[in-house]
Amino acid sequence: MSRRAYVTDLKTLQGECAANYVRLVRLLGDAEAGERREFELISHGRSLGFLCLKVQERAPYTTVVRVFQSDTQERGSLEASRDRSALEHVMSSPRMQVHLYHDARMAEVTDFQRQRHFDGRYRYPNAHMRQPDEKLQLNRFLGEWLNHGLAHGHALALSELR
Repeated sequence: MSRRAYVTDLKTLQGECAANYVRLVRLLGDAEAGERREFELISHGRSLGFLCLKVQERAPYTTVVRVFQSDTQERGSLEASRDRSALEHVMSSPRMQVHLYHDARMAEVTDFQRQRHFDGRYRYPNAHMRQPDEKLQLNRFLGEWLNHGLAHGHALALSELR
């Protein structure tokens, strides 16, 4: 039984990146560098935590955004760390860095859980046990996460974030 090597599905990857660009632009609005947007994720009347988007850098052609989920509204590192749930001490919530390329209208995950530089494909098995289509899966996960925020998120007023 011969295995066929994984071939990067560039069209699907670019489609995910383009859709994520539109989602992020919708969620970020006119946020400038240093600003953040938080959306409380609510399901069946119960809070699931906060989807947080923080603009780290903004330039004419690119924007770098940190995307993460928190059980508590980000009010300051000391106060937020005291309020963390027991689960957050054992298992970290998803965190990623996303580059938005305004000229190409695409958004790409460039850092996930402090791991950087994802290749378009990997041989399997490999030293880091990454999936052959790891890059596509990360961008697809971002899309699902942002879709959930758009569908079930409740934006917090800017005054609540200060």
